[in-house]
Amino acid sequence: MTHSRKEIDIGGKLTHVDVITAAGTDVIVRGTAIKVARTEGDGYEAIEDPASLIDELRRPRGTPDIFTFAEVNPDAGRRHPYPLEWESIAALPISTFDHWWHKQIPQETRTGVRKAEKKGVTVRVVEYTDDLVKGIQRIYDESPVRQGKPFWHYGRDFDTLKKIHATFLESSDFIGAYDEGELVGFMKLVYSKYCAGTMNILARIDRRDKRIMNALVAKAVDVCAARRVPYLTYCMWSTGGLGEFKTRNGFQKVDLPRYYVPLTRTGRIAVALKLHRGLRGMLPPAVKDHLVHLRSKWYSVRSLALKHS
Repeated sequence: MTHSRKEIDIGGKLTHVDVITAAGTDVIVRGTAIKVARTEGDGYEAIEDPASLIDELRRPRGTPDIFTFAEVNPDAGRRHPYPLEWESIAALPISTFDHWWHKQIPQETRTGVRKAEKKGVTVRVVEYTDDLVKGIQRIYDESPVRQGKPFWHYGRDFDTLKKIHATFLESSDFIGAYDEGELVGFMKLVYSKYCAGTMNILARIDRRDKRIMNALVAKAVDVCAARRVPYLTYCMWSTGGLGEFKTRNGFQKVDLPRYYVPLTRTGRIAVALKLHRGLRGMLPPAVKDHLVHLRSKWYSVRSLALKHS
């Protein structure tokens, strides 16, 4: 087991974190009072033998307090004897593109995909190049606020964006949506043994009428079907507008276990008292939804005021 430091993107800021390499896996350690460890590919890459990794992490020098990992296989139930909490993800079962097109989505979604095509939007798998990163940068810099909150990629420099989007390149595909040769939307898929995970998906706001997001998801389904990937996942299950978008594109709510393995006495106390959740994690869902709504209203009013100032 070795220790090192690494710079990663956390909440829109490049931050140096402790890294433990154990059982051939890089584990990121964060926290002060309670040190929580997780793999760099947490949520995207499956851990097939967590017991060996956990045994190494329990070695005395620099031991984190808690190791957390989640199942990425939408068909998986509880497979390990560790403390867990259930997380709801958005997962789309995939067999063929035709089945998705005719059986899993409503007419409204099919109309959106056709509209994108009629309005000249072309969608294809693209290489990770400087030109792609520059196109992504232009999309990011369109607005400082997205989905009712400050957009952390707004105004970031090219080198930073190139670095943070270069993760998992050996197991990823980038899908680009183009309008008259200009990148107007993109999606990054990260493949595991069980599914393709949506790491990034975004489109230009001023081309919203061209239904670019629908076109990106349709292409992702086509790519996954061709590769015989059984599921496409799209982060956590959502409410509001994003949740409606996921539902209209065939995604379903799937509950998967996230394990919290205490490695120290502090970790055992933290897991028992649910302190690993942090303040936000302890709030009831209804309270969190209300706070998100208030935040969205605040930033909408603020953005409008800035436009007229």
